[in-house]
Amino acid sequence: MTKTQLNYIAGEWVSGTSEIENINPSDLSEIVGVFAQASGGQLEDALNAARRAQAEWAAYGLERKQNVLNAIGNELMARAEELGTLLSREEGKPLAEGKGEVFRAGQFFTYFAAEVLRQMGDTADSTRDGIEVDVRREPLGVVAIISPWNFPTATASWKIAPALAFGNAVIWKPANITPASAVALTEIISRQDIPKGLFNLVMGAGRDVGQRLVESPKIDAISFTGSVPVGKGIATAAIQNLTKVQMEMGSKNALAVMDDGDIDLAVTLALGGAFGGTGQKCTASSRLVVHKAVHDEFAEKLIAGAQAMKVGHALGAGTQIGPVVSEQQLNENLAYVEKGQAEGAELACGGARVTRDTEGYYMTPGVFLNTTNDMIINREEMFAPLASVIKVDSYAEALHVVNDTRFGLTSGIVTKNLARATHFRRNAQTGCVMVNLPTAGTDYHVPFGGRGDSSYGPREQGSYAAEFYTTVKTAYISSGTPE
Repeated sequence: MTKTQLNYIAGEWVSGTSEIENINPSDLSEIVGVFAQASGGQLEDALNAARRAQAEWAAYGLERKQNVLNAIGNELMARAEELGTLLSREEGKPLAEGKGEVFRAGQFFTYFAAEVLRQMGDTADSTRDGIEVDVRREPLGVVAIISPWNFPTATASWKIAPALAFGNAVIWKPANITPASAVALTEIISRQDIPKGLFNLVMGAGRDVGQRLVESPKIDAISFTGSVPVGKGIATAAIQNLTKVQMEMGSKNALAVMDDGDIDLAVTLALGGAFGGTGQKCTASSRLVVHKAVHDEFAEKLIAGAQAMKVGHALGAGTQIGPVVSEQQLNENLAYVEKGQAEGAELACGGARVTRDTEGYYMTPGVFLNTTNDMIINREEMFAPLASVIKVDSYAEALHVVNDTRFGLTSGIVTKNLARATHFRRNAQTGCVMVNLPTAGTDYHVPFGGRGDSSYGPREQGSYAAEFYTTVKTAYISSGTPE
């Protein structure tokens, strides 16, 4: 019998009121684990414990905090193969990507371990004589972290690490479809030199545990990554308590391929950007905006490349595209294929469910041709291994199409023209811009986020994370008159 994996609340591993099974999307006959679901009462226990522990943690010395974050990060990196294998089993991304994600998660912790020592304040003279001003950042208190299933370890880590580094307590509700990675990370954190209750893992459905969490007046801030509808619901709940909110949500990223660009490079960038991680990345390039002069050559090579990609078991040798994460996600993907065709788009290849040696949610990468930017498949985030090619007549039209979306996370251009690259970088209405690089792939030491419906609130990652995870205090000090 599979042992039930527990929630971590107030420094103890505790069972829940119910359990769920976690199924391997590469092999539906394999149960990755059984996971306890937290109750509303247990969430209250976590909230109360977090408030007590946060004050103690904030009083820890800087090097003591730094040692905690370094230990977490170093263990993640050392165990990247083991934990990456677990991640790939439950989420479905190829093993190389799973291992890379866990290693990157470790880097988030070691980066913010260093940030612990870089929390510098400001000083100034007052406009009044004999008064000095001290400005510094302080912890918010208790932070709720709600993380997604597509990067179950990395996204959670880039939220948890700064929350702890800046002196906060954490209540973490991970996506219920990838709980194994959450328990593995929590187990590492639980062994560190931290107060009981500082870090809490509460697993459960978003409509239950998640909703109670965002509605709680005991939460000082909420960091969320997920869909736009859920994000808007969280914002509505949070405003009732004036809770600080940071949200990363949908996207509809575009890669513009210009007539002067390296076409082979463009195809490589498009294949990796659109189909890496089975297209289940918020930074995926699902819109490929291509100049008419190179459209046919690009489309031909893109289709050939997509057809050559190996779809298979996440742990299989040579697998480039693993399964879709769940049956629900697969059905949504196939529905978008039908919508695209109904609107007149040509499905040039892929976009179909396929069978492999093990039963799983396998789907071939699909390429749509003859699409326009007003089609549903070019307006809505599909989160699927599907990409649409949009033909344009000029650079000006390409830029217009790139910006013609309610989202604004990432965008990219393939060009050898410095003037075009510079103009695009300055005028693309996205939070991240890539020049001769895939739209997917960002660094951990610089800010990440978007515009429009893609993001709300301060940026994540790098030194900019302090904007969300801290509050500013301005102190005035009168030194008096010396005798």
